[in-house]
Amino acid sequence: MSEKEKTAQEQQENVKTQKIDIKKLVSIVPPASELKRRQKLLREKRIRIKYDDGLPEGAAKIPKDLAKMLGISDGDKIEIVVAGKKKFVFTATIIDETGTNYVYVYPAELEEKGVADNSIATLRKYSGT
Repeated sequence: MSEKEKTAQEQQENVKTQKIDIKKLVSIVPPASELKRRQKLLREKRIRIKYDDGLPEGAAKIPKDLAKMLGISDGDKIEIVVAGKKKFVFTATIIDETGTNYVYVYPAELEEKGVADNSIATLRKYSGT
């Protein structure tokens, strides 16, 4: 055997005897909790109501982030509940505003029922029931 063949054979033996680092192999496999996790879609969210006289009757403007969280798209019906008793249905209009928990609504119907500007309410997608 020549020296080249001997060194090649030794290198092959070294590769066989070296242990494969399991941490490197496992790092590419996501943990079971990540595989089971699903994006949780919120059903409702507490928000503040702001009056906007410039809106058409029965309309509400919702920030894009809030609409995405609740699964609301432009033109969907939304339900706003104040104090668990007073329910109002509006047509949603998505606006580009981000990071706010304010929903802008047409005030006439709310003022009739005694709901003040900047009131806390619950917002959800209207189910029709």
